[in-house]
Amino acid sequence: MINHFESSSRRDIALLAALFTISFFVGLGSSPLFDVDEGAFSEATREMLASGNYLTTYLYGEPRFDKPILIYWLQALSVKLFGLNEFAFRLPSALASTAWGIAIYLFSRRMFDRHTAFIAAAVMALSLQITIIGKAAIADALLNCMLAVSMFAVFLYFKERKRAYVFLAFAATGIGALTKGPVAILIPFAVSFIFFLSQRDLRAWLKAVFNPAGIVIFSLIVLPWYTLEYLDQGAAFIEGFFFKHNIGRFSNPMEKHGGAIWYYIPVLLLGISPSTALLIPVFRKIRSLVADPLSSYLLIWFGFVFIFFSLSGTKLPHYIIYGYTPLFILIAQSLRSVSRIFLINLWPSAILLLLACAPVFIEHIRTDIHDPYIAALLESGLSLMKTSGHTLILSIAAVAVTGLSFAPGLSVQNRFIAAGAIFCLAINLHIMPLAARIMQEPVKEAALMAKARGYKIVMWKINNPSFLVYSETLTERRKPKAGEIVLTNVTHLEKLQDAVILYQKNGIVLAKLAETGNQNGTLTDQ
Repeated sequence: MINHFESSSRRDIALLAALFTISFFVGLGSSPLFDVDEGAFSEATREMLASGNYLTTYLYGEPRFDKPILIYWLQALSVKLFGLNEFAFRLPSALASTAWGIAIYLFSRRMFDRHTAFIAAAVMALSLQITIIGKAAIADALLNCMLAVSMFAVFLYFKERKRAYVFLAFAATGIGALTKGPVAILIPFAVSFIFFLSQRDLRAWLKAVFNPAGIVIFSLIVLPWYTLEYLDQGAAFIEGFFFKHNIGRFSNPMEKHGGAIWYYIPVLLLGISPSTALLIPVFRKIRSLVADPLSSYLLIWFGFVFIFFSLSGTKLPHYIIYGYTPLFILIAQSLRSVSRIFLINLWPSAILLLLACAPVFIEHIRTDIHDPYIAALLESGLSLMKTSGHTLILSIAAVAVTGLSFAPGLSVQNRFIAAGAIFCLAINLHIMPLAARIMQEPVKEAALMAKARGYKIVMWKINNPSFLVYSETLTERRKPKAGEIVLTNVTHLEKLQDAVILYQKNGIVLAKLAETGNQNGTLTDQ
């Protein structure tokens, strides 16, 4: 019996290692950085390394108060080890996502059994939003890892009343706060309060929240950088970080990232693919789940995140991921009761088939597109899809996902996971590289050209911080002057008079304005 258990555990580890590799490491460094987020984080790290200032992050040479410091430190260390490249910038997120999946596995195995734990970690790794965010050069993978650890520790404290779990929760919350700020405190604090209140055990909650040793652990992790940053930047840090990028994001839409109150419903349905249909059995038995303390805790966790960010003024797709971890565990439980997987696998198959039909949709709508930049992107995408076998690749993947529903010799759970692996591979080996070639490859090529020729560039009416990463120079964002070289897109090209095109691809343009003249080398408007 012991040998069988050890053998099964080793098999779980091997299979999860394969799934984590497929989701978080395949193609890690093969695609250019995506703008704006990956480009902004990576460029801030590059500027940190170039300046030697490891306290305050800068972007375009200006202080960047969007996020705390930890992810930049980790990216800087990775760049020191592996060089200035996409792999190095993304590696910290891939490792954090792996740790996140391991935390889900260990907690679920402790609370349920090995099989449920394996499914929960597999569902996490194969989910569409996770495989994209989980290796992106941004802060969210590390934040979600720390949220998972802190929330698991909170429940283990509720269950076993051991102070070690309180200390772990404070430590993980502190690391999360050093990664992305107050949200890492808000979610554990609010969810644990609601849960302990529902269990009529607020006394235990108060004892944990005001634990002196836990507060010291949290303070030792968080206060040094926050204090030094305030001493360095003063009120600008308080205004920029706390008021603008935290309180301001909730009260008002930032950078036009608003949305209706139902914004996160379609995001959720798409984001947890291929597991979306498994939400149905979860919510069918919601009454019985509420009666169980652990299930109730998981539902409160998801529910708080969903409601809070639905009410937020600023809405971004990845905010809902903060509530995905409990869903992965609930889905793992519901999958064990599913006897037929065909209907479950229809959802990812449909997504792949819709993506396979993208050339048809583009042909249908492109004549109605009047923005030259969007039109150039669609034209490039259509050309690449036709030459890359796009429709055939995704159609075969969709058929394989559906066909695995009937694979003999495999359990229902294994059929689902195998289909999910194909879905994930299609995203990572075809869809994301294709998107990178269309949107980001021109930015990288233009930057490398500027670097090789020693151009001094002005960026106008676009925001592509990845250009700075690849050119390894500071680029001003402003109206260009006579004789300057400008990076822009074709939508704004007509506003440049007598400009010489140095590079143009997929709507991205490097152009040099004329040196002198009454009207030459100027802009037709502002």
